[in-house]
Amino acid sequence: MDNPIEELRHAHDVLAGWYAERLAGALEAMPVDRAVLDLFGELTLAAGLGSEVADVGCGTGRLEPYLAARGLSPQGVDLSPGMIDVARRDHPAFRFEVADLRELPFPDASLAGVVCWYSLIFLAPPDRKPAFAELARVVKPGGHLVTAFKDGDGRHRRSGRSAGLGVEFDSYWLSAGEMTELAAGAGFDVVFRAGRPPGEGESCPQGYLLLRKA
Repeated sequence: MDNPIEELRHAHDVLAGWYAERLAGALEAMPVDRAVLDLFGELTLAAGLGSEVADVGCGTGRLEPYLAARGLSPQGVDLSPGMIDVARRDHPAFRFEVADLRELPFPDASLAGVVCWYSLIFLAPPDRKPAFAELARVVKPGGHLVTAFKDGDGRHRRSGRSAGLGVEFDSYWLSAGEMTELAAGAGFDVVFRAGRPPGEGESCPQGYLLLRKA
């Protein structure tokens, strides 16, 4: 496909069922991921800005029950209608909507926090600053953004082939330094920064940033 966004959307429509099966229960075996999400939940509620948070790039909606169990009120958005269909099927208690990260369906300063769990790795260079600015737009001052990402060298990659479903899409594994710089440019301050070495089946270190909107 000539349009990378349409290619990404189509690929994730195809991959939705595969992800739902592959990632079912995966969070239970990821103590670092849970710890970072727990810290996000605690700080978000402690800020006194409410409990409304968005899971941007929610995929199959697997994080919504976990976030809700921490006292948050999550809703999910994703570029892929196929992913949203699976999220609504598997997690009917939560609200999900098709939306583009670059144009989120939330009013200015309306959210206590935002979760971007491996959803920023698809941003092409021209989209990065606008996307972070859009995330900053919807978060209340003093609210939080948490992101998990593949801590890499920033170069362009073609992903998706390993699923064996005949789809590919662009991805970019930015370093923690690059992610921090983008966040700072949008008005976020670093609260917590962490990483872990590659686990089984992973080809690079994993990074985590917890940010606060100034």
